[in-house]
Parts: sequence; structure tokens; C-alpha cells
Amino acid sequence: MAGRIQPGVSYQGVATEYAAADGNGACLFGPAADMMIAAMNELDYQNSQACGAHILVHAANGATVTVLITNECPYPCAPGQLDLSQQAFAKIADPKAGRIPITWQLISPGSSGNISIRYKAGSSQYWCGIQVIGERNPVARLEVSTGSGWQQLPRASYNYFLSASGTGCGKAIRITDIFGEQLTTSAFPVEPDVIQPAQVQFAQH
Repeated sequence: MAGRIQPGVSYQGVATEYAAADGNGACLFGPAADMMIAAMNELDYQNSQACGAHILVHAANGATVTVLITNECPYPCAPGQLDLSQQAFAKIADPKAGRIPITWQLISPGSSGNISIRYKAGSSQYWCGIQVIGERNPVARLEVSTGSGWQQLPRASYNYFLSASGTGCGKAIRITDIFGEQLTTSAFPVEPDVIQPAQVQFAQH
């Protein structure tokens, strides 16, 4: 279920750096509390499946940094390339270098709070977008309760799962990570652009 970025696999590429401002990006998580963040190349971003992934980056000099994927790096970013925030890049190389060879892999961090849920601005009982925030492992699937079962929602490139007909909006949510673990939350009220904590988190791998 992992998509392009597989657990336990080391990837080669280059690291570049960009001015990440407040840390918000294509994943629409909002301002970052920690600027150890990065943008994933378009191929590995895979329609936002990389959003929320924790990536350990190794430089040739032995330095490492762990970053959270919050953004997409469009062409000419090449497969395997990570565009690090300036703050993260400075942890592994002289900022003047601008571009360095790296290897990187997906990790499942040891310390993490609980997951939160956010309904997209404009959501209602007739249409809604649902986002998962703070996941330990990347989310592979999100389903909503229909009363008689579960319906999987499609994922948009801006990292929301969409219910075009309103099915499941405001109902219980079932989230599956790339390892196949499923978490079920209670129903959340449809309060657009409000972060609502859930008392669940994926296991560490």
C-alpha cells in the first residue's frame, strides 16, 4: 500500500534548498511548527501520497537530518530529489553548496502525538474534504462511515480526501497507513478549517 516510497528502501538523489517561508506548501498542512521540512519531487509526491512522510536524509559527509514532507517540488526537480527548507539543508551542508548528492529513506518516528482531522474550508454535509494531520506513517487510504459500511474517498493532489456527494461528512472515519494498520475515529462535526484532535496514532515500524 506504500505506493512509490517503500519502507526499508534507500533512495538516491540530490538535495536542493528553498525559502520555505512559514512552512505551508502543497500538502496544505498550514504553517510548520518545526522548519525541518521538505518538498518531494513530483514523481515521488505521487498525487500527495508522500504528504506527511518522515524522511531521513543522509549527506555524503555523514550528516543527517529528518524532515517532514509538506510540499511538492515540480519539474525540473528530478526523481529522487528533495528540496529542503533552508533550515534543514543547513543541517547537512554549507548553504552555499546549493545542491548535494544524498540518500534518503522513509522512517517511522519513535515520538509522535495523536493524529488530528481537519475538514477543508467550504465543507458541509453536502460536500467535504477531509485531511489527516500528524500521522506517524503516511496515509494510504481514508474511508468514511455510510451507516451500512465504509466508503473509500479519492485523494486530491492537495492532500484532502474528497466526498463529492457529502457521503460520510461528519461521520466516523477509518484511516489506513502504508503498513496496512487501520485506525477508526469517532465522528467529528463538520467544522471547516478547524483542527480536531483524534485519540489515535499508528504504531511505529
